[in-house]
Amino acid sequence: MDRLDALRLFTRIVELGSFSRAAGELDIPRATATYAIKELEARLGARLLERTTRQVRTTLDGRAYYERCVHVLAELEDAESALGTAAANPRGTLRLDLHGTHATTIVLPRINDFRGRYPHIDLIVSSGDRLVDLVREGIDCVIRAGTPRDSSLVARRLAVMPEIICASPEYLGRFGTPTHPDELANHQSVGFFASSRDIAYPFELIVDGQTREYSLSNWISVNDAGSYLVAALQGCGLVQLPRYHVEQLLRDGRLVEVLGDWASPGLPVSVMYPYHRQLSPRVRAFIDWVTELYAERFGVTTG
Repeated sequence: MDRLDALRLFTRIVELGSFSRAAGELDIPRATATYAIKELEARLGARLLERTTRQVRTTLDGRAYYERCVHVLAELEDAESALGTAAANPRGTLRLDLHGTHATTIVLPRINDFRGRYPHIDLIVSSGDRLVDLVREGIDCVIRAGTPRDSSLVARRLAVMPEIICASPEYLGRFGTPTHPDELANHQSVGFFASSRDIAYPFELIVDGQTREYSLSNWISVNDAGSYLVAALQGCGLVQLPRYHVEQLLRDGRLVEVLGDWASPGLPVSVMYPYHRQLSPRVRAFIDWVTELYAERFGVTTG
């Protein structure tokens, strides 16, 4: 294994906390990974990793070396991406993590267009609503709704999605239809929370030019977009969510919009990626493409 490959292996072992997982990701035998790190430590004359039966972690020297390796590899990608051929024909495997509805209703229905433009990029796509550790899990970039809170990531705004408040006809038949935001206090909602931070999200509407929050009572709370929608269809309460997600249900009459005279501030959606991967030609290609895709669907954002 040459020096550059050894650096890549070492950084992935640190990020994944595992020789086996790093070896599997790089498609090399576990024994080869072990031997390569022993060679690296011998050449440097320093112990880089502490190994136990349960985990792998860096020594103080190993942590310092890891930070330098990340910088070196980023500089290498920068140099390669500066070449016209690499920039025009990006290649390799791109690992993405997309919220479920963004994957199934926006990105994947157009993914053949991306493949047509970049035939040498292979995709590995995971989806869900959970937060992921991009570095540890080897994810190149994610698409997430909401205001980005992780300062360790670069965030590029893709769109601000218009939101509406709606409910099933069955719910409105039992509890009535609110005609002013102040009447929300008399209604129930389907609660939505971020499981990793135990944060509950209130409804937001623009009233008299100001954004106001409304916290409704609820008897059911979920942390998954699919469950949120199903609970609304079952008459569990009012929900506030992006219009694109429920357009067909509104047309079918399975959901009914309320308080349509008051706009919501909109839900921002961003693509995010680690600082040290921002120069990868394949990451740049995907971000440029997905920015066009969201602008076509929701309009150009200046954020």
